[in-house]
Amino acid sequence: MQQDPLFSVAEQVVLVSGGSRGIGRALAEGFAQRDAHVVIAGREQATLDQTAKEISSGSHPVRAVVCDVAKPDDIQRLVDDTLAQHGRIDTLLNVAGVNKRMKVERYTAEEYDWIMDINLRGAFLMAQAVGRNMIVRRSGSIINIDSLNTYAPLKGVTPYAMSKAGISVMTRGMASEWGPQGVRVNAIAPGFFPTELAKKVWQQPNMQEWGKANTPLNRLGEVGELVGSAIFLASQAGSFVTGQVLRVDGGISAGIAWPIEL
Repeated sequence: MQQDPLFSVAEQVVLVSGGSRGIGRALAEGFAQRDAHVVIAGREQATLDQTAKEISSGSHPVRAVVCDVAKPDDIQRLVDDTLAQHGRIDTLLNVAGVNKRMKVERYTAEEYDWIMDINLRGAFLMAQAVGRNMIVRRSGSIINIDSLNTYAPLKGVTPYAMSKAGISVMTRGMASEWGPQGVRVNAIAPGFFPTELAKKVWQQPNMQEWGKANTPLNRLGEVGELVGSAIFLASQAGSFVTGQVLRVDGGISAGIAWPIEL
């Protein structure tokens, strides 16, 4: 694929945590199509292998490595393996995440820890492990996945919203500390996307109508529409952008929708 050099990610080494499905898969495929060396990580080898086979459409086959981001040893092994194979990591797409919907008072301590361990602690440790190498190289881009919930928390997902609020602060904190070493850290905050994590919710007709009514572009997003933002943040086009949350939400965070005809 011919690329504008300003937006080129060709030959970059790109590590995608949570890359076997949903947003992570879409981002991994987008970078693979643009001739990046892509490594996807997730908890299930069979799913990873199938995804790698299906999205290896560029010049370089996509590699699949098992990693549970709730386990620090898995993270370090993944990073060490990627560095051993490729010598560097140019871009980290920090995507792995989980959710469980219920009322605040019903969460157990174990369920709370499960969400936080993957969404926030795992993301922190992944960025930290990759960031150490980027600091030495004085170059790199880390892209975390934020959420609409950091604009306005939705009911029934409070621990998830809390974990993503932590991602927002983590993004700014890392950007502030690592900027002098040439490492940029940003986040993408998706709006309403019917990913596997939220597919059951968005299959309901009333939810689809509500989502469209509250989105100025009057539709739900498609995961492929997140690729351009990630390419921008990873490429030379975003060379002076760090510490930012880019909201790819169809305009939801632009204001509050209310049922008054103008």
